Amino acid sequence: MANTAQAKKRARQAENHRARNVGQRTELRTRIKKVRSAIAAKDKPAAQLAFREAASVIDRMAGKGQIHKNTAARYKSGLNQGLRALV
Repeated sequence: MANTAQAKKRARQAENHRARNVGQRTELRTRIKKVRSAIAAKDKPAAQLAFREAASVIDRMAGKGQIHKNTAARYKSGLNQGLRALV
């Protein structure tokens, strides 16, 4: 348990940051799932729209350091490959 005022404040901040990060990570995963489900349903217009939204969230998370930039590139590349495979 934190004993000093500084340690108590850092503990409060860490909890706030953790709560925010959990929400953002959930949003990221949800957007990726939406693209994958649209691709599985072979719905190209919906998949394209979902991909644009997902790419925006992925880039934002990479910019904030939530995910590594290479991980972001891998996510976008994989989703784009699935999207391009649709006819």
